[in-house]
Amino acid sequence: MEAAVHICMLVLIGATPEGKKELVGFQTGVRESAQSWRELLIDIKQRGLEIAPDLAIGDGALGFWKAIEEVFPSTRHQRCWVHKTANVLNKVALSVQVNMKVDLREIYGAPTRAAAEAAIDVFAGAEAGGKLSP
Repeated sequence: MEAAVHICMLVLIGATPEGKKELVGFQTGVRESAQSWRELLIDIKQRGLEIAPDLAIGDGALGFWKAIEEVFPSTRHQRCWVHKTANVLNKVALSVQVNMKVDLREIYGAPTRAAAEAAIDVFAGAEAGGKLSP
C-alpha cells in the first residue's frame, strides 16, 4: 500500500512600493516542504526576480522559512499576524478570546513602534492582573 501524498498549493504574493499586492508565483507542492518551497523560489529567480525580497511574511510553515534562508539569505522573516493571533487564541479559554483578540489587534495595528510597545504593556498588564484568564 502506498503512503498518501498530501499536495498543497504554494502561493507567493508580493507588494509594490505603493502597497499593491501582486501574484508572484504559485505551484503545487508536497506538504509545504522545504524542497517544494525551494523549487518555487528558484523558479521566480529564474523568471527574473533579481533583487531579494526585503521581508518575507509567512504562516509559520517551517519549510518556507528554511527555503527562503537558502534561496534569499538576506531576506528578513515575519510571522503573519492572522496566523499568530489564531494560534494564541487557540490556547486560551473561549471566554477571553474576544477581548484578547481586540488587545492583540491593538498591538499589530499600532501606527508606530512606540504605540505597539505601549499596547504590549497594556496587554501584559491585563494578563498579569488576571483580566485575560478565566
